[in-house]
Amino acid sequence: MKNIRTVGVVGAGTMGAALAQKFAQEGFEVILADRAKNFVEKGLNNIRITLEDGVTKNVFSKQQVDTFLSHLKGTDSLDDLKVCDLVIEAIFEDLQAKKDLFSSLSSIVSSDGIVATNTSSFSVTELAASMVNPERFIGLHFFYHAAKNRLVEIIPGEKTTSETLQAARLFSVLAGKDAIDCTDTYGFAVNRFFVPWLNESVKLLQEGIATKSEIDAVCMKVFGIGMGPFALMNATGVPIAYHAEKTLEVFGKLYEVASLLKSQAEAAKPWEIEPATADTIESKKVKLISDRMLGVVFYVCSQILEEKVSSAIHLNRGAKIGLRWKKGPVDLMKSAGETEVIRLVTLMSELYQMRIPSSVGKKFWQMESVTIKKNKSVAVITMDEPENMNALSEETMQGLSEKYAEADNDPTIETIFITGSGKAFVAGADIKFFVRNIKTGKISDIETFTAFGQDVFNRIDRSNKKVVAIVNGMALGGGLELALCADRILAFPKAQFAFPETGIGIYPGLGGTQRSAAKIGQGLSKYLIHTGKMLNAKDAEEIGLVDKIITVEDFMEMVEGKKQVPASSEKALPGKWSMIKDFSKTIHFRRLLRKIFRQCTSGRRSGKNCKDHRS
Repeated sequence: MKNIRTVGVVGAGTMGAALAQKFAQEGFEVILADRAKNFVEKGLNNIRITLEDGVTKNVFSKQQVDTFLSHLKGTDSLDDLKVCDLVIEAIFEDLQAKKDLFSSLSSIVSSDGIVATNTSSFSVTELAASMVNPERFIGLHFFYHAAKNRLVEIIPGEKTTSETLQAARLFSVLAGKDAIDCTDTYGFAVNRFFVPWLNESVKLLQEGIATKSEIDAVCMKVFGIGMGPFALMNATGVPIAYHAEKTLEVFGKLYEVASLLKSQAEAAKPWEIEPATADTIESKKVKLISDRMLGVVFYVCSQILEEKVSSAIHLNRGAKIGLRWKKGPVDLMKSAGETEVIRLVTLMSELYQMRIPSSVGKKFWQMESVTIKKNKSVAVITMDEPENMNALSEETMQGLSEKYAEADNDPTIETIFITGSGKAFVAGADIKFFVRNIKTGKISDIETFTAFGQDVFNRIDRSNKKVVAIVNGMALGGGLELALCADRILAFPKAQFAFPETGIGIYPGLGGTQRSAAKIGQGLSKYLIHTGKMLNAKDAEEIGLVDKIITVEDFMEMVEGKKQVPASSEKALPGKWSMIKDFSKTIHFRRLLRKIFRQCTSGRRSGKNCKDHRS
């Protein structure tokens, strides 16, 4: 697999600069290229301004920013990109301009270098035809603002090799992105439904059904979003919405560009929007807006599922991460119910004289939050719901139970890896589940879930096979308890560990009190549980909670059988941890808390601040 260390970005505009910034932040060597020096300097300056603003807001330290910038350089010569392992095109959406660029890059990039397009709508296969080696060409569609937005659509062309695809997936992980897989079709997954949603809002306006502010207000309420379609078009650019929708017209009448959108784009002016709230709009109008805006999403997403452009969970993830929708389109369809979805899809079908997709119904809305992949004697179970930080919901726990049973019962499997996708391994339990059931008095449902979780964890803990936790990010509460069920805990450098339960007045309920003590001893176990202290990977390795810190590449080689899982070894406890261990082992925390409480109470009576006792 191609080892990507140096990344070239062609196009120093808003998207290209943001990508260059993000890759530099993640430790890649980055070359930002554009056709003229002034464009390059403008892009680099915008990156500096953004990073310095991050220092002002305490997002980054000055030292971090200096490090990021040291990984970044600019050029106005494409020839400088010949040292790159990966080159990503991020120029304006002009088909011929992109083709010309790829033709030039073909003779510059090394024979094993990968070239990617960030196009939001053009065919990857069609663009790849401009390359001498189309097998090393792929689509990587990032979303605004690319330095912050974690979503990337990965789109292989017809000739893209599996090695190129795997390298792109690994790069996405290393670049801190959450990827969804898409087949090569215009608009891919997210823009395929999002841009028609924008276009439909303009059709409602030109038909005189509602004003821009009314449409925005209703959409914000119905979709649980912070900005309506007109405000979003103003933020990203009205011409961008127009050109993207124009590309999608090949799919039929529903996709035809609204004439008002065309004229607004050609005028290069933002929409003028007066404020309004959904509560002040007459109910009949709210229903008309809601039906059309939900209807276009349900119709197009049903087409996407029918054409197998993307899976239900990846389609849903695209909206929640890339668009920041509170609920994804599949969530919305499940909430509405099959009867209502059929009604709205039929409404759009009749309005635009297009056939109803065959993929309308519950069986098409199934979403796996836990996945399993097997490679010879190895099984990799992935907690795969990064949009929810892989929280342990009822569905996720059920998925974990089923996937673990599948691996454990397979006689060919010797090693079971458990890991997570996105920023978290597992960021704890699904708190909403507990809050909901406490409010409704369904404590028995909480007890049932906890008992089931205990059973799943016990089965993993007692497995006769080697179980290895690969902690890729945050392992909090139930996530740390899951990791402790494994025979080995290996962590990526940015992993974090904590038992934050005490912050809400509870103790770890899935074996954390027992398994942590068995792993690191009673003293350090008490310290972690009582304080809720967050440990980084280095600290966790020092106290023996983590057996070894590894890289993503190390993990990939273990899965491929090229590397062995490291054996656990006894390590001397550093001085500071030894002191904490001894103190925590002997101290009676309840008595300590009572003493602090008495001191705080006494302090308040005398007018003193008790903040000194909080630590």
